[in-house]
Amino acid sequence: MSESSETGLPSARSAPTVPYASYLRVYEPLAAFAEPERTHWASYARRAVVPTAQDELRRSLADLVRVPVVGVPVHESADAFTAHVDGVLLVCPWRTRLRGWLALKELVEEFPQPVLDAALPPSARQRAAEEYERWRERNPDARPWIRTAVWQVPLRWFVLVADDEREYVPGERLRYRTPMVQARRRLARGLRTLREAEGYEGFADALVEVGSWLEEFHPRSMVELDYGGLVHALPGDRLAADRSARDVAVGLAALRSGDEVAAAEAYEELSEHWREVRERLFAN
Repeated sequence: MSESSETGLPSARSAPTVPYASYLRVYEPLAAFAEPERTHWASYARRAVVPTAQDELRRSLADLVRVPVVGVPVHESADAFTAHVDGVLLVCPWRTRLRGWLALKELVEEFPQPVLDAALPPSARQRAAEEYERWRERNPDARPWIRTAVWQVPLRWFVLVADDEREYVPGERLRYRTPMVQARRRLARGLRTLREAEGYEGFADALVEVGSWLEEFHPRSMVELDYGGLVHALPGDRLAADRSARDVAVGLAALRSGDEVAAAEAYEELSEHWREVRERLFAN
């Protein structure tokens, strides 16, 4: 198996595709980073070969099949995703170790203990929790630049983007990219609409949590909603027809106009669409 000389990871052509994760990312301008990290990312962006989202996910999965299992990486990643927008370099650090700690915390809260014990021994979880607490004391303001969802794209993410920002390349990617100022404006408007309606408290609470996360970043950042590996898991015709951002906007517009029936229908159709996608988790 060939490997990237820069990353030590299997090349995109030779490694298997991991098909189930989608992402919400924030790319910040270099000005948002203090030295020496700013210089590191400036140099990093000049590399001829940089790792992909699939590389990142494969590296995480490799830790889970080691003996003993490594639930959280020992060292923080020095990798990032980069983009140039209007001549400005934007950076989205992986922060794999931090995200590993946060994911482990969610697992402990959501999964039955026998399942957790089988996947990751209690001693390993305790060690990871203690390491995280010590690290958090030294880095109280740290937050991840990337959020991950499995076998779905959460509906609340679509509130941040617009249909005309959709980029679809069959077999390669489906993503939306929008300026941070636009994402925050859409979120605020959507939240106001949901709070004025009845029956959408859960959706509103989820948006509040996303909004609090976005407020942590530089105002000239870029927000990216990326279908990630789902592009390889779902049929091409289904992806071509997927206009979830438009459908969320239509539902919110119906709520603002007082048409609760149309809003409920739009929400139910979208929920059913993504419910069918999530059910692939249990398919052979």
